[in-house]
Amino acid sequence: MPGFQDAHTHLLSGGTDLATAAQLYEAEDLATLAQLIRSHAAAHPDLPLLVGAGWQPGIFGDHNLTAAWLDPLTGSRPALIYDSSFHSACFNSAALEIAGITDDTNDPPNGHILRDATGQATGMLHEEAIPWALERLPGFTDDQLLAGLMAGQAHANRHGITGVIDAKITAIEARIYARAARENLLTLRVAGAAHVSEADTPETAVARLSALRAAHPGPDFHINAAKFFMDGVFENRTAACLVPYADAEGGNAPCMFRHDQTLALMTALDAARFQIHVHVIGDAACARALDGLEAALAANGPWPACHQITHLQLVAPADFPRLARLAMANIQPLWARFDPKIPDIALDMIGPARLPQTYAFRDMVNLGASFAMSSDWPVSTLNPFEIIETAITRQARAHDHPGPPFLPAQALSVTECVAGYTINAARASWRDGYSGRLSPGFSADLIVTDLDIFSCAPARISATRVLLTLFRGQEVWRDPSLR
Repeated sequence: MPGFQDAHTHLLSGGTDLATAAQLYEAEDLATLAQLIRSHAAAHPDLPLLVGAGWQPGIFGDHNLTAAWLDPLTGSRPALIYDSSFHSACFNSAALEIAGITDDTNDPPNGHILRDATGQATGMLHEEAIPWALERLPGFTDDQLLAGLMAGQAHANRHGITGVIDAKITAIEARIYARAARENLLTLRVAGAAHVSEADTPETAVARLSALRAAHPGPDFHINAAKFFMDGVFENRTAACLVPYADAEGGNAPCMFRHDQTLALMTALDAARFQIHVHVIGDAACARALDGLEAALAANGPWPACHQITHLQLVAPADFPRLARLAMANIQPLWARFDPKIPDIALDMIGPARLPQTYAFRDMVNLGASFAMSSDWPVSTLNPFEIIETAITRQARAHDHPGPPFLPAQALSVTECVAGYTINAARASWRDGYSGRLSPGFSADLIVTDLDIFSCAPARISATRVLLTLFRGQEVWRDPSLR
């Protein structure tokens, strides 16, 4: 098949986590979580910052993770542990002190410093409070980050991936990807969506992104898009919804960009010919993003931008036709299942009345939406075959003892999924003129697998192994069984 392209990843940060972070994804109780953190700290005495990645909301969270709990496991070094969505992180006391976070510190824009009933900062941070604090903590060297990128792209090549969109480019990502391209170290292509923040104006955003685009024109690393976080996630109650959450606690969250600000920023960036790439979880966030794209279209006219709205966990039925008209759906089907181990607190917050609007991919497609497939790695597995299987079955893998299918009428076909990872993902990345298909004159990016996923049973697709990955005709992965 053509090499797969993952249209929404965080390749550098995910690779850096592979190389430097405690892997917390499988922990199901506090004792196991503590042992993983303690072992990582002992095994890496020279790291100036201890990082853990992947604790599971629904098991852990604001109620049981605090600096006081983390301190005995990490000692005097600064440390933080991310949840599996990377939208929440618990900091230890040393990290809080270095970051200057006290009980009296004000929340940064679109960020939350969690406090207990007495007003004391607990150590848990949500959303934009995390990067705000990280700016004050020790960081990794460029050599360590480059090693992380090498680990990440090797992991991607092993799974047949020859192109990605990195969905949050800051100055750090731009610098490391550019170095890798300059030193001929890239074994896949990277398109970048540069981060736009609540503090931006149309003038500052266009100026900064234009400079990045000019500095990194490609072909292997290019910046072509503007990334907006329109809301957060249900798991820390920052998803923006049209009606209050349906669980006992209730409440809601605002969009991270005002309506007028959204329209102004997206219109200016669209006029400057940037693709818009928007993180959307709740239906209010989706409506706000579509309002911005609609204003940009009215002001600037159509052009082949292939704007992206990604995640799309909850979409109001009235917005499905607008999505089809204004943007490509950038979807992560692995999440469209009942998890056999981890309680999905988002479903309680969405409630039974609006459950049918959750990850409603078939409805989107039937109403004319184009789509690209992606993983959001390291938030979930990078393995496209696990994701394709779930898109078809709407269940976890058979050996994980899955429950019933999650809204099975919303399933996709294997042909649609492969297109979502190849020709559609190439179009999303602005690479469809030379990649995404096996055609004369196109780049020889291809994979050989041990199973024919078009003919095998859907429940076997996740077991597919990539035997060989070629990038520009050069081998970048070969299964050990072929040596």
